[in-house]
Amino acid sequence: MFVALGLEDYVIGRSLVNHSRGPLDEYADAVNAIPELNHASATRESILTSDADFIYTLDWEIGDAGCNIEEVGTYGMNVYVNSATTIEQQYQEILDIGKIFDAEDKAKAFVTDQQSRIAAVQDIIKDEEPVKVLVYDSGTNGVFTCSGINFESQLIELAGGENLFADLTDKQWITVSYEEVLTRNPDVILIHDYDSPSIEKKIEEIKSNPTLSQLDCVKNERFAVITLESVLPGNRMAYAVESMAADFYPEVFSK
Repeated sequence: MFVALGLEDYVIGRSLVNHSRGPLDEYADAVNAIPELNHASATRESILTSDADFIYTLDWEIGDAGCNIEEVGTYGMNVYVNSATTIEQQYQEILDIGKIFDAEDKAKAFVTDQQSRIAAVQDIIKDEEPVKVLVYDSGTNGVFTCSGINFESQLIELAGGENLFADLTDKQWITVSYEEVLTRNPDVILIHDYDSPSIEKKIEEIKSNPTLSQLDCVKNERFAVITLESVLPGNRMAYAVESMAADFYPEVFSK
């Protein structure tokens, strides 16, 4: 996001790279030139010794690092926590970063472009029937998936899909039984791509599962793939919607 706003020279380090399949092509050179603070989650030590003035972090990263906002404040570090749960909140966070770093015009233009691209997708699919989508993050002891209050669920809806478990809203990430997935009968399985196992391994897991293998979408190999970072709050809303819509409606987008 900082690169997209032309702010890459401010960034001294990045972390959680192990959950990434790499930056989007248009930002690759600039992002890859930024040093890794940590390949996985940033540790308390790496944060406190980074000499940073400003930290931009996912809400679940600052706590998992064993380093809280109050502590980094004593080291003179300001923290902006990415805690958006809606598309509009994420747009506002982008505008906030633009204001903080005196890049308001670029931030506004970026948000406008995201909104325009998403609107274009919705115009293309406006006459299509919604697609029932199972999000498959992992599959041990049930399917680890996203709920109706998860940011990803909104992206799926904008792409013309219906999150199979949108009615579950107790927490963002949930585990559901294989039997319940079979009962709800998704049209397509959206698989998260990050770290390990590979997409090929995940598809193999699904096909070899005695319950999931009964699904028509598995028999017909109706799989869609999205990188995990593309469905987290950030700068990839339009990219995610475009990618998912093309997978949900291949016959429409192949024309």
